Amino acid sequence: MLNIMQRLQQTTENYSIDDQLILPFDLRQKSRLRVMLKSGIEAALMLDRGTILRGGDLLKAENGLVVQILAANQAVTNVTANSQQSLMCAAYHLGNRHVPLQVGDGWLRLEQDHVLKEMLIGLGMITVDQLAPFEPEAGAYGGGHRHHHDAHDNLSRLPSARLRRHG
Repeated sequence: MLNIMQRLQQTTENYSIDDQLILPFDLRQKSRLRVMLKSGIEAALMLDRGTILRGGDLLKAENGLVVQILAANQAVTNVTANSQQSLMCAAYHLGNRHVPLQVGDGWLRLEQDHVLKEMLIGLGMITVDQLAPFEPEAGAYGGGHRHHHDAHDNLSRLPSARLRRHG
Protein backbone atom coordinates (compact mmCIF):
# COMPACT_ATOMS: atom_id res chain seq x y z
CA MET A 1 0.00 0.00 0.00
CA LEU A 2 1.22 3.47 -0.92
CA ASN A 3 1.76 5.82 2.04
CA ILE A 4 0.95 9.50 1.49
CA MET A 5 2.39 11.57 4.30
CA GLN A 6 3.25 15.04 2.95
CA ARG A 7 1.14 17.99 1.84
CA LEU A 8 3.02 20.11 -0.70
CA GLN A 9 2.96 23.86 -0.23
CA GLN A 10 1.36 25.76 -3.10
CA THR A 11 4.30 27.70 -4.50
CA THR A 12 5.47 28.85 -7.89
CA GLU A 13 7.18 25.48 -8.29
CA ASN A 14 5.41 23.36 -10.88
CA TYR A 15 4.76 19.77 -9.85
CA SER A 16 4.01 17.00 -12.28
CA ILE A 17 0.75 15.40 -11.15
CA ASP A 18 0.97 11.61 -11.21
CA ASP A 19 -2.48 10.67 -9.88
CA GLN A 20 -5.65 12.10 -8.39
CA LEU A 21 -7.76 11.46 -5.31
CA ILE A 22 -11.44 12.38 -5.36
CA LEU A 23 -13.00 12.86 -1.91
CA PRO A 24 -16.11 14.53 -0.45
CA PHE A 25 -15.58 17.21 2.19
CA ASP A 26 -16.21 14.97 5.20
CA LEU A 27 -13.35 12.66 4.15
CA ARG A 28 -11.04 15.57 3.27
CA GLN A 29 -11.09 16.42 6.99
CA LYS A 30 -9.62 13.08 8.08
CA SER A 31 -5.89 12.83 8.75
CA ARG A 32 -5.80 9.01 8.66
CA LEU A 33 -7.68 7.34 5.84
CA ARG A 34 -7.42 4.34 3.53
CA VAL A 35 -8.22 5.48 -0.02
CA MET A 36 -8.26 4.39 -3.65
CA LEU A 37 -6.54 6.75 -6.10
CA LYS A 38 -8.14 7.44 -9.49
CA SER A 39 -5.63 5.05 -11.08
CA GLY A 40 -6.81 2.22 -8.80
CA ILE A 41 -3.77 2.29 -6.50
CA GLU A 42 -4.65 1.71 -2.84
CA ALA A 43 -3.11 4.28 -0.52
CA ALA A 44 -3.03 5.34 3.11
CA LEU A 45 -3.30 9.03 3.98
CA MET A 46 -1.20 9.73 7.07
CA LEU A 47 -1.27 13.50 7.39
CA ASP A 48 -0.80 15.88 10.31
CA ARG A 49 -3.76 15.98 12.67
CA GLY A 50 -6.17 18.79 11.81
CA THR A 51 -5.29 18.81 8.10
CA ILE A 52 -8.20 19.77 5.86
CA LEU A 53 -7.66 19.03 2.19
CA ARG A 54 -9.05 21.35 -0.48
CA GLY A 55 -9.70 20.70 -4.14
CA GLY A 56 -6.43 21.37 -5.97
CA ASP A 57 -4.16 20.53 -3.02
CA LEU A 58 -1.14 18.41 -3.81
CA LEU A 59 0.17 15.53 -1.71
CA LYS A 60 3.44 13.63 -2.00
CA ALA A 61 3.72 9.90 -1.38
CA GLU A 62 6.77 8.29 0.17
CA ASN A 63 7.83 7.06 -3.29
CA GLY A 64 7.69 10.61 -4.73
CA LEU A 65 4.33 10.24 -6.48
CA VAL A 66 2.41 13.57 -6.54
CA VAL A 67 -1.34 13.23 -5.98
CA GLN A 68 -3.84 16.02 -6.66
CA ILE A 69 -6.94 16.29 -4.47
CA LEU A 70 -10.27 16.80 -6.23
CA ALA A 71 -13.47 17.75 -4.42
CA ALA A 72 -16.07 15.06 -5.15
CA ASN A 73 -19.61 15.88 -6.13
CA GLN A 74 -21.78 15.39 -3.07
CA ALA A 75 -25.32 16.10 -1.88
CA VAL A 76 -25.53 19.84 -1.22
CA THR A 77 -28.18 22.52 -0.99
CA ASN A 78 -27.66 25.77 -2.89
CA VAL A 79 -29.34 28.78 -1.31
CA THR A 80 -30.30 32.04 -3.02
CA ALA A 81 -32.59 34.88 -2.00
CA ASN A 82 -34.52 37.77 -3.50
CA SER A 83 -32.20 40.26 -1.78
CA GLN A 84 -28.63 40.40 -0.50
CA GLN A 85 -29.91 41.35 2.95
CA SER A 86 -32.07 38.20 3.10
CA LEU A 87 -29.12 36.06 2.01
CA MET A 88 -26.89 37.66 4.67
CA CYS A 89 -29.58 36.90 7.25
CA ALA A 90 -29.55 33.24 6.18
CA ALA A 91 -25.73 33.18 6.39
CA TYR A 92 -25.95 34.63 9.90
CA HIS A 93 -28.40 31.95 11.07
CA LEU A 94 -26.32 29.15 9.53
CA GLY A 95 -23.11 30.55 11.02
CA ASN A 96 -24.77 30.81 14.41
CA ARG A 97 -25.29 27.04 14.16
CA HIS A 98 -21.63 26.44 13.15
CA VAL A 99 -22.72 25.02 9.78
CA PRO A 100 -19.84 24.59 7.30
CA LEU A 101 -20.80 26.96 4.51
CA GLN A 102 -19.50 27.74 1.03
CA VAL A 103 -20.08 31.36 0.07
CA GLY A 104 -20.41 32.44 -3.55
CA ASP A 105 -21.45 35.60 -5.36
CA GLY A 106 -25.15 35.74 -4.52
CA TRP A 107 -25.43 32.18 -3.17
CA LEU A 108 -24.61 29.90 -0.26
CA ARG A 109 -23.95 26.14 -0.31
CA LEU A 110 -24.21 23.67 2.55
CA GLU A 111 -24.31 19.91 2.93
CA GLN A 112 -27.87 18.64 2.63
CA ASP A 113 -29.79 18.69 5.90
CA HIS A 114 -33.59 18.61 5.90
CA VAL A 115 -33.90 20.54 9.19
CA LEU A 116 -31.67 23.38 7.95
CA LYS A 117 -33.47 23.37 4.61
CA GLU A 118 -36.83 23.83 6.36
CA MET A 119 -35.37 26.71 8.40
CA LEU A 120 -34.05 28.36 5.22
CA ILE A 121 -37.38 27.99 3.43
CA GLY A 122 -39.05 29.50 6.51
CA LEU A 123 -36.71 32.48 6.13
CA GLY A 124 -37.89 32.91 2.53
CA MET A 125 -34.80 31.43 0.86
CA ILE A 126 -34.81 29.62 -2.47
CA THR A 127 -33.20 26.19 -2.02
CA VAL A 128 -32.08 23.73 -4.69
CA ASP A 129 -30.66 20.30 -3.85
CA GLN A 130 -27.97 19.06 -6.20
CA LEU A 131 -24.73 17.10 -6.51
CA ALA A 132 -21.76 19.47 -6.59
CA PRO A 133 -18.28 19.91 -5.08
CA PHE A 134 -18.36 21.40 -1.56
CA GLU A 135 -15.58 23.79 -0.46
CA PRO A 136 -16.74 25.54 2.73
CA GLU A 137 -15.02 28.60 4.17
CA ALA A 138 -11.97 27.77 6.28
CA GLY A 139 -13.11 29.88 9.23
CA ALA A 140 -12.11 33.14 10.84
CA TYR A 141 -8.79 31.82 12.10
CA GLY A 142 -7.79 29.97 8.94
CA GLY A 143 -8.66 26.53 10.25
CA GLY A 144 -11.51 24.23 9.51
CA HIS A 145 -14.69 23.61 11.39
CA ARG A 146 -14.08 24.01 15.12
CA HIS A 147 -16.43 23.48 18.02
CA HIS A 148 -17.22 26.17 20.57
CA HIS A 149 -15.24 24.41 23.29
CA ASP A 150 -12.10 24.69 21.14
CA ALA A 151 -12.38 28.46 20.76
CA HIS A 152 -9.87 29.18 23.54
CA ASP A 153 -7.19 27.41 21.48
CA ASN A 154 -7.33 30.30 19.00
CA LEU A 155 -6.58 32.97 21.61
CA SER A 156 -2.85 32.29 21.45
CA ARG A 157 -2.87 33.22 17.74
CA LEU A 158 -4.37 36.67 18.25
CA PRO A 159 -2.13 39.74 18.61
CA SER A 160 -1.48 40.32 22.33
CA ALA A 161 -2.71 43.94 22.18
CA ARG A 162 -6.16 42.64 21.29
CA LEU A 163 -6.15 39.68 23.64
CA ARG A 164 -8.74 39.83 26.39
CA ARG A 165 -9.57 36.83 28.49
CA HIS A 166 -13.06 36.57 29.84
CA GLY A 167 -13.61 35.52 33.46
